[in-house]
Amino acid sequence: MLRAAPAAFAGALAPGCATARTDTASVRATGSPPPGGTGPPDPGPRPSGPPASGAARPPTRAPGLPVQIQHGPPRGNALALTFHGQGDAATATALLGEAERAGARVTVLAVGSWLDEQPRMARRILDGGHELGNHTQRHLDICAMTAEDAYAEISGCAERLRKLTGTIGSWFRPSRTQHATELVTRLARRAGYPHVLSYDVDSLDADDPGAPAVQRTVLDRARAGSIVSLHLGHAGTVAALPPILDGLHRRGLRAVTTTELVT
Repeated sequence: MLRAAPAAFAGALAPGCATARTDTASVRATGSPPPGGTGPPDPGPRPSGPPASGAARPPTRAPGLPVQIQHGPPRGNALALTFHGQGDAATATALLGEAERAGARVTVLAVGSWLDEQPRMARRILDGGHELGNHTQRHLDICAMTAEDAYAEISGCAERLRKLTGTIGSWFRPSRTQHATELVTRLARRAGYPHVLSYDVDSLDADDPGAPAVQRTVLDRARAGSIVSLHLGHAGTVAALPPILDGLHRRGLRAVTTTELVT
């Protein structure tokens, strides 16, 4: 069981969806999982279909942490590099190799349709000592969906993960948003994810600004406890990763999985 976090460790539960570049300083934590691990109030009409396999025993439980986790504890020397998982498999494999050469461990939030196309990537990620989670089935705007459709996106990816790895993964990150609505967080919990994984540093690498720009953005903004958003499948990110890890090392920081960060 994960330790309860001090007040300074609170992540953010935003009132609604925001773009990936929302000013996170204005967001505050508003809630945490109920003490007994029971579910939140019913979000309204329940989507059809059974809960995803494994939903009764969510793999990550963090009493004392908010439902939506934006950053880890600022104490210590760890931070988490989290990657939206889709794109060219060779590029993704090269990036994982760069992380492993530096002794870093990352968290990959995989898109279900990508796992359908590249099923071997799930095992490759785990075999490298990294962490694998859920980034919806098709990477659509989940906050604009009905409850039924949004639940299908979460549970669909969860089922892919379960079939490939035996579990639904430790974390859920909503697609096309930095912060999930209350409805999405409740649907995620129903699918087996008691927390939504946000982030406090956006690398902006999805815009392909070039490796030096990605490196600069991450090193300028990352601190102990940061959860950094990056992407697989971008050559600029692969090129930026070694100098990012070197820069973090020079500052006494190390990249760990999200679970290790919040433990």
